[in-house]
Amino acid sequence: MSFVELLTRLGGMGRFQVTYVAALAIPLLMLASHNLLQNFTAGVPEHHCRPRPVANATPADVPLVVSIPSDGHRQPQRCRRFVEPQWHLLDANGSADASANGTATEAATEPCRDGWTYLDGIFTDTIVTEWDLVCESKKLRQVAQSIYMAGILLGSGLFGVLSDKFGRRALLTWCYLQLGATGVGTAAAPSLLVYCLCRFLTGLAMAGVSLNSASLCMEWIPTEARAVVGTINGYCYTLGQFVLAAAAFGLPRWRQLQLVVSLPFFVFFFYSWLYVESARWQVTSGRPDLALRGLRKVARVNGRKEEGDKLSEEALRALVRREPPLPGGAVAALVRTPGMRTVSCGVSFVWFSTSFAYYGLAMDLQAFGFNVYLSQLVFGAVDIPAKLLSVLVISCLGRRLAQGGSLALAGLCILANIFVPSELPTLRMAFAVVGKGALAASFNCAYIFTGELFPTVIRQTGMGLGGTMARVGGMVAPLVRMAADVTPVLPLVIYGAAPIVSAIATGFLPETRNAPLPETIKDVERR
Repeated sequence: MSFVELLTRLGGMGRFQVTYVAALAIPLLMLASHNLLQNFTAGVPEHHCRPRPVANATPADVPLVVSIPSDGHRQPQRCRRFVEPQWHLLDANGSADASANGTATEAATEPCRDGWTYLDGIFTDTIVTEWDLVCESKKLRQVAQSIYMAGILLGSGLFGVLSDKFGRRALLTWCYLQLGATGVGTAAAPSLLVYCLCRFLTGLAMAGVSLNSASLCMEWIPTEARAVVGTINGYCYTLGQFVLAAAAFGLPRWRQLQLVVSLPFFVFFFYSWLYVESARWQVTSGRPDLALRGLRKVARVNGRKEEGDKLSEEALRALVRREPPLPGGAVAALVRTPGMRTVSCGVSFVWFSTSFAYYGLAMDLQAFGFNVYLSQLVFGAVDIPAKLLSVLVISCLGRRLAQGGSLALAGLCILANIFVPSELPTLRMAFAVVGKGALAASFNCAYIFTGELFPTVIRQTGMGLGGTMARVGGMVAPLVRMAADVTPVLPLVIYGAAPIVSAIATGFLPETRNAPLPETIKDVERR
């Protein structure tokens, strides 16, 4: 008897599994809120230098045109001001003289020594306005997001290894608490340095929540329900994007928004004490007595108490063939055998390219020229049909085809925008939305596919590898935008090429549809 058959005897996708999946899925609503939060908390409003004081005149008495030079679009420059007021730019009626604007380029200018004036608009109170992250300091805005991604990067590897050693439930409970506490700390941050530190710790916890939620779901549900449950979890992330857009619209002040998306994790922390630890992990870790207790509880909840009473520790030991510890530990096991090397390399390609292209699109909503709240809603809405289609392909045609197809479609849509002129923003937005939907489908496939490729003894370590490569992609994505200084289309070439290369790499991975979860590394090698 296999573990899958045991779960079927104890109720299959019964009341326990449904309740468990729901309890794990609710916190996933808030993951998108934190991952995409800086689209709103770090929004950049229109701004210009604060004009130099003029003797015997209030700022309201001095027209802006005599203090701030204009750019090529006749808008006030953001980062320069005149050293002296240019009164000759006014005509006899005191209004701006268009014919004199050409002479303004000859006047001396200087940086914004007295700060900036931020104009009312979509963004009125963000970390940009609070700490003046504009002009010479504008790169700090992206640095803050990269630091958050660095936290997720470190957390993906750290919590992957720790949860294989100490268990899924304990690490998940701790991550809920850490995420709530550091989120509140971010909302109260007195300086950018403290803000970045709290965001880094939030990223650490975010990785732990994502990894352990996926593994607990995977290890408690029957084989035939994995694709559906994985898609439900993916839809929770999609709904979270709507929650973020609504919360950001109703809470324009960044500290309030940060607080609202962080407080729910204290609720998740309290009810997570009711979670049942993965019986698969307990048996493979030499704790069959604890696994027996958990499985009997599952049997009672599912109305199969008699089946639970028949179980014994000896029967559980026979379910999972334990392997002796491998030299170098779980991390070395990822590349020790040919089959594991193929799986690890393929998973690394998939996660890196999916995250790389995803955050290249999703974290620059202002660049599309549309209302940022509407853009967030559209980018979230496309996930609904994309993930529905992905689960149909996953269930009917297989994981490998779904994974490779979604990556290839995303890459082609991004490359297509190279040939669309900037004068057609709606068409460019349409290609970006389809590409983002394909990447959302790729994420959906990756969570399911990765969990099925790695054996139970190092599943969390393998998931951690995927998460680590995803965060490397998320960190690199903003830096690629600097390549636009070389040529404007270069970022799109890079963003589009990466998913296509990974789609090819996916073809070397084994198909896992309707296959039992591998328990040991030998099971992987037998495929």
